[in-house]
Formats: sequence, C-alpha cells, structure tokens
Amino acid sequence: MTEPTTVLIADDQQLVRTGLQMIINAAAGLQVIGEAVNGADAVAEAARLRPDVVLMDVQMPVVDGIEATRRILAGPMPRPRVAVLTTFSQSEIVYDALVAGASGFLLKDMPSVQLIGAIHAVARGEQLLAPELTRRLIEQFVDTGRRTAAQGLDRLTPRELEVLTLVAGGLSNAEIARHLTLGVETIKTHVSRVLDKLGARDRVQAVIVAYESGVVRVADS
Repeated sequence: MTEPTTVLIADDQQLVRTGLQMIINAAAGLQVIGEAVNGADAVAEAARLRPDVVLMDVQMPVVDGIEATRRILAGPMPRPRVAVLTTFSQSEIVYDALVAGASGFLLKDMPSVQLIGAIHAVARGEQLLAPELTRRLIEQFVDTGRRTAAQGLDRLTPRELEVLTLVAGGLSNAEIARHLTLGVETIKTHVSRVLDKLGARDRVQAVIVAYESGVVRVADS
C-alpha cells in the first residue's frame, strides 16, 4: 500500500488550521501529521516530523512564513516542499516567499478540490505558478525596480529561451509540448537545461530570473 503524502499546516489561526486539516484528511493519499502556530514552531515541527509538504502562512508571529520557509529549505535533507498560503492582496509577501524557495502559493479561498490537487502537485515536485497571480507579482514587484542581470541567459539557445518564456506564462510541460508541437520528454529536457544554465533550483526561480532580467515582460506572459 502506498504511503500517504504527509502535510504540516503552519498558520496562526486555529479555524484555518482546523478547516485545512478536515479537508486534507478527508482526501485520498494525504495525511496531516502536525500543526504549527508560528514560524519558529513550523521550523521545529518540520525538522521533527519530516513532512512531505508544509502549508505555510506568510504572516505569523515570532518568525514570519518567509523566514520560516528559508530556514526549513536550508535545513538537513530530506527537505519538504513548501507551499505558501496567501490571499490575493499579499502579492509582495508571496514574491519574497518564492525567492526564499517556496514551491508556489495557494489562495486561502480556493476550492477544496483545487487545494487537494495543488498539494499532490507540490509533493510530486511541481511548482505552482498561477498565471493571474504571477502577472500581479511581476507587475508590482519586478517590473518596477527589481530588475537585475542574470548569469547564464546568454547560454540559452533560441528554443530554450522560447521554453523559458512559456514556463513564465504558467504553462505545464504538456501545454508547452502542444504549443511547440514537440514531445513532453523533449520539453522536460529543455526545461532541465534551462534550469542548469541559469543555476535555478526549480521552475519558480527560473521564472523570477526571467522577469527580473527583462527577458520576459508582463505583456509577453
């Protein structure tokens, strides 16, 4: 029997933690194994329980979710995936969380079916890049002054730059494959090479690099 994906919930609101626990434990293949009421608690519980996924609120007492994410992902292996819990109005905080290493973000008011699917996706190592939130993040916090030069961009081939642009638009490997009329395995190879050349740990960081460097603009995505 396949072991369930284990989840740690970090949120300072008890009602939120209780609601999330009920939804997650009712889903097949998922199990909540712990809760944390602040960022420091989240770091400690992640080290003790070794969950597969941490659902991390960004605004918590003692240590905020961004710093907690940074500490967890700098900790010993195996490290969990971190998905940020947020509201649509917390764009700047979410951007900083992605830079800290979070695998993506989940809206607190998203339907339960989408929440479950998102947790499974994060556990598989996929990054959550909702196009509508990505656009807002970039409009407010990249295109207005955070632009930097990025090493490795000059090493990308035209095809790899095209793939990077589509990744920045929130497309999955399968969607990119259909768009370019290529096989999914070929796209996976292109994405892997893009990450390697940019020195990016995952798709989220590659997207940040693309926007910060100006290679991809909001109007392009």
